[in-house]
Amino acid sequence: MELRHLRYVIAVAEELHFGRAAERLNMTQPPLSQQIRQLEDEIGTKLFRRTNRKVLLTEAGEAFVREARQIMTHADHAAKVAVRASRGEIGQLTVATVTSTESGFFRIVVDILRAFTVRYPNVRLLLRSLNPDQQVTALHEGRIQIGFLTLPVDDENLEIEAVRSEPLILAMPENHPLSRFRSVSLRMIASQPHVMFSRSTFSGYYDLIVSSFRNAGFSLNIVHEADAIYTVLALVAAGVGVSLLPASIPETPRHGITFRKIQGSLPHIEMGAAYRRETPSNVLLAFLDVAREVVGHREQRQKSIRLPRPVRSTSASSARTKG
Repeated sequence: MELRHLRYVIAVAEELHFGRAAERLNMTQPPLSQQIRQLEDEIGTKLFRRTNRKVLLTEAGEAFVREARQIMTHADHAAKVAVRASRGEIGQLTVATVTSTESGFFRIVVDILRAFTVRYPNVRLLLRSLNPDQQVTALHEGRIQIGFLTLPVDDENLEIEAVRSEPLILAMPENHPLSRFRSVSLRMIASQPHVMFSRSTFSGYYDLIVSSFRNAGFSLNIVHEADAIYTVLALVAAGVGVSLLPASIPETPRHGITFRKIQGSLPHIEMGAAYRRETPSNVLLAFLDVAREVVGHREQRQKSIRLPRPVRSTSASSARTKG
């Protein structure tokens, strides 16, 4: 028994005439009659009572037609669901982002999530707060499908798309001795106690900053490591030390903290989206399209934001210098 047999029975039941049913099905009457008889033989009972003047449904036929209509409705629905799934219009997507809500990077992520939700309201989005190293692990384990994180990330199994790049800025306590300068040199920064993102959670970023100072001939005096940007800001405000942070951080007023530009060559901090290189799901492909569109629009307004395209992210590519 096939779905076409159900369509044949439904058509005859609704027309109560084999000729009209055959015309409706775009076939001739003899093959239709033959298919109905074969179906009746297969199920072992008559579905129609035939006379020279009319065609009537048997009691078994009425029951069969009821069930056949439900099956055809479910089959049509299944086909529509499959098409929508192929377009990424339904399903579920787990997205991870760094815990900070303090930076311009997070605001881009919010814009992407908002645009995707408007365009694909039937996709269920699950949001996880994970640091970069946790995101890489979660991607490999399949617990998330895409992660927004700080770069560099050097993993041959992941695809990296740049989302935002911005210079670093120095955060210091109010009335700090360096606050009397409009900008500070790497030598000045190296002489100060430094609050740094933890290497256990931001390994790529940590190594990039430390190596950049080392290449310039200086060693950072790291006195404290923190797992989140709001912890870094709290420690700076408390006078524990200074810290290198994304330049968008001062866009929100910070009580007890002063910011200064940096003299000399330091890499920009780059943020990106990471996902597994293996064939992505249709929902993820739809999400990536929206993300590229959002970032592309922001690029038109802010030259520091780059339109993301699939690129391999390595320490070398992420260590490009300002200017």
